[in-house]
Amino acid sequence: MTPKRYLPSPDGRPVIVPSVLSADFSCLKTGLRGLEKCSGWVQLDVMDGHFVPNLSFGPHVASCLKAATPLALDAHLMVMRPDLFIRPFADSGAALITVHEEADADIPACLRKIRSLGLKAGLALRPRTPLSRALKHLGLIDLLLLMTVEPGFGGQSFLRGSLPKIAAARRAIAGSGRPVWLQVDGGINERTAPEAAAAGADSLVMGSALFSRPAPAAFACSLLKKLPGVSDHA
Repeated sequence: MTPKRYLPSPDGRPVIVPSVLSADFSCLKTGLRGLEKCSGWVQLDVMDGHFVPNLSFGPHVASCLKAATPLALDAHLMVMRPDLFIRPFADSGAALITVHEEADADIPACLRKIRSLGLKAGLALRPRTPLSRALKHLGLIDLLLLMTVEPGFGGQSFLRGSLPKIAAARRAIAGSGRPVWLQVDGGINERTAPEAAAAGADSLVMGSALFSRPAPAAFACSLLKKLPGVSDHA
């Protein structure tokens, strides 16, 4: 396998991003096998039990994940103080670090720190957070993540009320002229992925819907062929 440790640039075609929160860690390498053929990168959901009511992974798990897949790693920091975790996850091999706009931190400073380390910077919004709070940081980010469930636990249902927000974000990104990924995360499956892609998302995080399959890579590659590209609706 050829390593893909870098984050690719958006080219109008959607990608599926596996979220290992729902993976079987007793056979993680097997579960991820083949996903490099149709996935952009892999996501590690980092939760501190304060920003969201769940605990998950630390930097050591990120280091282990690097050994399990040739895909680049996104550390999605669902933590109250992301500024304390940027350097540890950078040192663990993350190519992209995503922080939440609602966190208790200087968000522009966090984004600049991520970029100063040579990494891509992502910014996430909870479902109820207005899009305007992210758009003011558009010049500092490489990825905008719109949560389509309340963050914290996998297996939740997609909030279809998020679709207009996704469409508005796509228009804003197109108007900026910057190569920013538009990612959605939460309740993405074979039914909701086409809806999210049609609204403008080009990075689709999948967890339980992907890893509940006996052959995750085959399922992801098959689903991608059915999704519209950004140019189909921009």
